[in-house]
Amino acid sequence: MQIIPVILSGGSGTRLWPLSRKQYPKQYLSLAGDNTMFQETILRLEGLENLANPIIVCNADDRFLVAEQCKQINIQKPVILLEPVGRNTAPAIAAAALQSLKIADDAVLLVLSADHVIQDVEVFHQAINITNKQALKGKLATFGIMPTDANISYGYIKTSKDNIDGAYKVEEFVEKPDLETAQTYLKQGNYLWNSGMFMFKTDVLIDELNTHSSGIVDSVNNAINNAMQDLDFIRLDKQAFESSPSVSIDYALMEKSNNVVVVPLDAQWNDIGTWPALYDINIKDIDGNVIKGDVIAEDTTNTYINSNHHLVVTIGVDNLIIIDTPDATFIATQDKAKEVKSIVESLQANGRDEGTTHRKVYCPWGWYDSIESGKHFQVKRLHVNPGAKLSLQMHHKRAEHWVVVSGEATATNAGKIHTLKAGESIYISMGATHSLENKTNEPLEIIEVQSGTYLGEDDIVRFEDIYGRVEVKNI
Repeated sequence: MQIIPVILSGGSGTRLWPLSRKQYPKQYLSLAGDNTMFQETILRLEGLENLANPIIVCNADDRFLVAEQCKQINIQKPVILLEPVGRNTAPAIAAAALQSLKIADDAVLLVLSADHVIQDVEVFHQAINITNKQALKGKLATFGIMPTDANISYGYIKTSKDNIDGAYKVEEFVEKPDLETAQTYLKQGNYLWNSGMFMFKTDVLIDELNTHSSGIVDSVNNAINNAMQDLDFIRLDKQAFESSPSVSIDYALMEKSNNVVVVPLDAQWNDIGTWPALYDINIKDIDGNVIKGDVIAEDTTNTYINSNHHLVVTIGVDNLIIIDTPDATFIATQDKAKEVKSIVESLQANGRDEGTTHRKVYCPWGWYDSIESGKHFQVKRLHVNPGAKLSLQMHHKRAEHWVVVSGEATATNAGKIHTLKAGESIYISMGATHSLENKTNEPLEIIEVQSGTYLGEDDIVRFEDIYGRVEVKNI
């Protein structure tokens, strides 16, 4: 029987990513290795038998980023479900389950979060094989993490005393405890951390959800039946999906069912919810530092520094989190770093762009990076994928100047077609109909200088678009 990975990637990652939250959640960042956490979630499954292509449930705003990162790791045919609104994990998992019926009449779903780190892949595979056997018996199976300390950041699972084929019956799901209670759990020895990872047969999941939370199944089934195909994505029907209760799979099902078992997992697992958690899992230098990127650290100790924008220099600091990005620089003591969410909320309340958008935005044709902006001008770097084409469009309030940095551009300007090579440029006057295409097998890099009284992305009138966005007012 096929195992279909279900990757839940809809979270916004406000606890980790320093300021920008909407377009670049933490799971899409290269934080713990060469690949992003989202990519590692898929890659660590290599070697499992009967493994199908993943079903990925994500925010609609992240769709092109998800598609690009799948392409980078050679996942050619993922099923990408787009949530029109966030409804927590139960509706997301239900949507993946109902969609999976179009792939296989029956399968085992392996539900994973895209922002976990698991360092011992061999042990993880062993646990998956044990959990898969429980799922094939008709059980709702979850993974319980062997606790290493009295952690108050996780929920707990109370297990039975009896081990049956590597699994224990779940007696109780427990909310995040206070420190004294967590210490008691640790001493008792029959409590595991709740990982939020699951395995179950599709039909078992749907039947149990119908028993315990039928409203979710009804709403999500309508959202699947009325979904729209959008390029390589499946857009769940907004009205139907919104009508679903917003609830976690724990509340909707796992805490209500008597058919739940847990398989212990001791594979160096970590739910990366804060920067200090990322500091904890990385190898430190002799001064206790974790350093990523272009950094010079003098007389610096016990500090996490991540620079993906420019040089960061520290002298005489200790116990800090320092994150430098193109959007903002975040500095906090380790014990205060988790409070970044309040900063994001403040930015949004004050209408700051840093609270909602990211400099680099992925599009169906590639991406653009907003390099610089000021009164009446904006500079962008455009990356156009081989064979890709921007829509035929015009702007009422701005003109554009394109300079080819590398590759070869086919530019349409006021009905005339121009071929531009590296170092050549073209001016697009305000109101002129224009388009940009990369007809080659190599990426195309363009510097775009916009000038005008208004430079917002909603000043786009599309006439033709190979990606079906003629009526959509954003890139």
